[in-house]
Amino acid sequence: MAESVQAVLFDYGLVLTGPPDPAAWQTMQQITGVAEPVLSSAYWGPRHDYDRGHLSGREYWRAVGVHAGMPFRESQIDRLIAADTALWTQPNQPMIDWAQRLQAAGTRTGILSNLGDEMMHGVLAAFDWMGAFHHRTWSHTLRMAKPEPAIYHHAAAGLDVPIAQILFVDDREDNIAGALAAGMQAIRYTEQEPFVRSMRDCGLEELWTRGRMTL
Repeated sequence: MAESVQAVLFDYGLVLTGPPDPAAWQTMQQITGVAEPVLSSAYWGPRHDYDRGHLSGREYWRAVGVHAGMPFRESQIDRLIAADTALWTQPNQPMIDWAQRLQAAGTRTGILSNLGDEMMHGVLAAFDWMGAFHHRTWSHTLRMAKPEPAIYHHAAAGLDVPIAQILFVDDREDNIAGALAAGMQAIRYTEQEPFVRSMRDCGLEELWTRGRMTL
């Protein structure tokens, strides 16, 4: 990579956290009484509007109910919001450990995530380590979402680092492409070992091992 890296910007879901929790998804099915294929379609249908702040969390779940053909009661929505948080809060410990090593070594770190309001509140309540990031960009607060160009520039401004010296890590190829187009460096995360190999291939092994104890 052409520029040195002065800050690392992390996606949240499927980077700092692992895959969705199957038990939480089963809980959603039990709460709603909706068959899995129907619930899956209804869940994802209005999700982008939720992430972009066009729907609040409660409005989102009302829209999911409409999509599923079964409007939800307010008591169901309370439980669904809690289950949705549980779905996306399974820690990916190797990446959390890396973020914490970077922070301990004085490297600036940030989060750039497409996340709705209730999800954000749930995530921040679940993880104390979120407070150590130098800047956090949540899509719903800006009414925009990755891979829109402006959201990357907002995150860079928050980190107070030249955009070309920021490494962005995300699980989605379209979000990686958006970061590269905005002028960031970027590596896609799918699984741990391929990610570490990509870091080495890009000449970023020192960044990956920064702050690690050696004998």
